[in-house]
Amino acid sequence: MTGPRQVLLQRRGPDAVVALVDGAPEHLQEADLSRFVARLEAAGAGPRWVWDDTTRWYPALLAAGLRVRRCLDLRLVHRLLRRSPLVDQGLLTGPETAAWDELVPRSATSAAAGSAGGGAEGLFDLHVHVAALDAAAEHAAQQAALAASLQRGRLQLLVAAESAAALVAAEMTHAGLPWRADVHEALLAAELGPRPPAGEPPAVLAALLARAREALGAPSLNPDSPADLLRALRRVGLEPPDTRSGTLSQLDHPAVAPLLEHRRLSRLHAANGWRWLREWVHDGRYRPDHLPGGVVSGRWAAQGGGALSVPAVLRPAVAADEGWRLVVADVAQLEPRVLAAVSGDVDLARAAAGGDLYQGVVDSGAVATRSDAKLAVLGAMYGATAGSGGRMVEHLARRYPRAVEHLELAAAAGECGEVVSTWLGRGSPRPGGAWTQQAPDVPVSEADLRERRSWGRFTRNFVVQGSAAEWAASWIALLREELWRIGGAGRVEQRPHLVLFLHDEVLVHTPAALAEEVADAVRGAAERAGRLLYGEFPIAFPLDVHVGSSWADAADDADAGAPA
Repeated sequence: MTGPRQVLLQRRGPDAVVALVDGAPEHLQEADLSRFVARLEAAGAGPRWVWDDTTRWYPALLAAGLRVRRCLDLRLVHRLLRRSPLVDQGLLTGPETAAWDELVPRSATSAAAGSAGGGAEGLFDLHVHVAALDAAAEHAAQQAALAASLQRGRLQLLVAAESAAALVAAEMTHAGLPWRADVHEALLAAELGPRPPAGEPPAVLAALLARAREALGAPSLNPDSPADLLRALRRVGLEPPDTRSGTLSQLDHPAVAPLLEHRRLSRLHAANGWRWLREWVHDGRYRPDHLPGGVVSGRWAAQGGGALSVPAVLRPAVAADEGWRLVVADVAQLEPRVLAAVSGDVDLARAAAGGDLYQGVVDSGAVATRSDAKLAVLGAMYGATAGSGGRMVEHLARRYPRAVEHLELAAAAGECGEVVSTWLGRGSPRPGGAWTQQAPDVPVSEADLRERRSWGRFTRNFVVQGSAAEWAASWIALLREELWRIGGAGRVEQRPHLVLFLHDEVLVHTPAALAEEVADAVRGAAERAGRLLYGEFPIAFPLDVHVGSSWADAADDADAGAPA
């Protein structure tokens, strides 16, 4: 049985949906949509669903027990193409362009709150504003822009990866990250002591603050005020330039240890304490909003409880269900490997072939030690020009000229106010400083020169970080398909499924019996992503893959393994 190749969905009111099935219209009621989708997904390989925004269609389908294989997310693709220097912007410009520019994803959290409270925000956002946009016209404009691009193939890969990422993000929010509230509470008690009454600090924090105040002779010290803390330190003869933790740790004074511990535990209490647990963990799951392409480089962002910054101390609480396991995988030295590929530097790729790229740089004779190699590579990607970092970059440039030249050209373009692009064509934002309007023969002030160089450092890193984000998006898109093939029957959350993605690390929740097969799928998807983006270029993306009952199990294994 074969089905349509493409179905475009468009809402035409609170309960009306128009589906263009390979161009032929069908009119549906909202209540009939899940049955319509299920029928077409069961026909052949399933169509590509074209819709204005995955966050406005897919969550309801997931809640109905459905999973779609492919989609085209017009909101995400619009943003990609509008910024890409590989696209004729005139082909994208129309009467609704500004409205598409302003369209934002729908928050699952706010939608749930609006539905539970009978509020109008979710209803208005879902049906009125988006129904006014012409999805078919926008899709036609996007396809025309892609067809006219000289880099159509690369852009189409980027469009497919970004749209697949939107499906992954919705599925992760739907399934949720497994979270043991009892383990979390025990960890908080071990770090902070008993849960305090509302409005009061934990006893451990109060005791640490009392020790710091006594050591500094400052009974009213506010440790969260840099100015107040600097005054107190200077009264006891200390002259730190700032109050950052790294600076304070260099001071020799009895107040330093309690100050630093107070800072660490205060952050834990504020960001992931008892209140966080009450607000964000329900029925054994943590469900933030995941935002593919939420950062200008293409990296993901997240809303709701700091999903991308779970502290290591709480990772034991991220625990698999009974009879299930977590497969945790992260890529070794992703960005330097991507730099080798996008610059075509075969020598740097050869240094990466042994698994530890930094040691490979040492073995090539470029620098003397592994720490020097790491300093050189990171310095090149982030624009180190002075000190030991600058000297190491010079050594790197002599051994790997193509890689360093790729970065230097991106930095030079940024300093001229130009747009640079990633491997697949994501464009950097344009700078907005007054210096971008100056004629070349006008003398540059020191302030403008600093802005130029700062923007050059941004574009230098953009071409690598953004290209790495493309590889990672391709990795999880391919992995998503593999997990579905492995899983047998059932809803998304009843089969092996992704539950967290952190730039170069993934967590998969899987039945224990399938854990090793899932681990192999994670590795295979990484290998396929490399070939998909870089063809026969000789670069590998080795993974650290661990199977355990909690995220902490994998972290403990990784700590005992190869260096990052």
